[in-house]
Amino acid sequence: MSETAADTMASEPPYGSHAGKVRKGDGRRQRGNRTGFTTGACSAAAARAATLGLVNGEVPDSVLCHLPNGQEVTFVVIDGYVEGEGLVRIAHAAIVKDAGDDPDATNGAHLTADVRLLPNRSGEIVLKGGPGVGTVTKEGLGLEVGGPAINPVPCRNIRDNVSIVAADLLERDGLEVTISVPGGEDMAKKTLNARLGILGGISILGTTGIVRPYSTAAFRASVVQAIEVAARQGQTCVVFTTGGRSEKFAMRQLPELDESCFVQMGDFVKAAFTTAGKHRMTYIHVGAMAGKLTKMGQGLSVTHAWKAEIDRDLLAECAREVGAPPDLVEEIRGAETARFAAERLAVLGLTVDFHRALAKKAIRSLKSCYPGPYRLSVHVCDFDGRFIVRVEEDEAR
Repeated sequence: MSETAADTMASEPPYGSHAGKVRKGDGRRQRGNRTGFTTGACSAAAARAATLGLVNGEVPDSVLCHLPNGQEVTFVVIDGYVEGEGLVRIAHAAIVKDAGDDPDATNGAHLTADVRLLPNRSGEIVLKGGPGVGTVTKEGLGLEVGGPAINPVPCRNIRDNVSIVAADLLERDGLEVTISVPGGEDMAKKTLNARLGILGGISILGTTGIVRPYSTAAFRASVVQAIEVAARQGQTCVVFTTGGRSEKFAMRQLPELDESCFVQMGDFVKAAFTTAGKHRMTYIHVGAMAGKLTKMGQGLSVTHAWKAEIDRDLLAECAREVGAPPDLVEEIRGAETARFAAERLAVLGLTVDFHRALAKKAIRSLKSCYPGPYRLSVHVCDFDGRFIVRVEEDEAR
């Protein structure tokens, strides 16, 4: 979120925002509520269509694709063909990405799949990045350095869809699936990818398969409405989370609370806290990961990537406070993601201390920006939604 739109809101990607998002200052088109599909979903559909072509000798004009969120969606296939003979046959298919009303640099991209046989490699599905798909060159993104910028969920989804339609073939042979994006290198220039160490193209993203506009008035209004609903039900406590993964985590931490207390505020910190204050909530919990916590510690009213870059000095200061060696502190100051700091400090056994320091800074900033008699606590999880630490307001004073 975070295509971060749909997916940051739905389940925060495990690192900051290297999606095909338009940077602050770029022209952003008129926003609305129409949903679209992630690069990951389109890639999976293209891979499934091309695999059908390899299996049946002809690529279909449309293909049913299973999305990570469980939905089944039919995509129109373009540029489908099979060429070559026997073991050197290659099947080709493309899906045109429709991002809905999300201001996404990858809208209209042709997510393209080429599938070929790997004889006598039973069950193997080798996934590669072709032209227009970025290559990872820096740590801190949760992806293999030197590998394609295809996130874990889309990677699994592509393999799942290929496996469904090639089950018989895979009993004997394997398949190589290459995802490419014509023009992807130019699209990536409109994103933060290069600064994050993703070079040569865009990222293949999406934890749900669906893109929901991240910065529409409608989404902000839905945050306000959710808090109002909780208030009308007599709730005096709300739990703000930045997406689906952090919400599931927070629900596990606070099982005694009614479901109406949990509000996915996404990137809309100001809207959430001011509305909670208006309705005299007495207790606010925040469930988040390191990246969004850093943005809250910066005092940002909207935490999306196009609003402001992550404060690397803040991350470095937290690392220094918990005893990280000076050279690592400077590495963190020069890195582009909170994940880089978290992973490097984990090696030193400083995970809890670092996230506690980060949570304290977030609490002090939030209480300063949104004063009131409410009590505040921050619940921190890792990039897989696992508990790290809970910090109460009193600890941050």
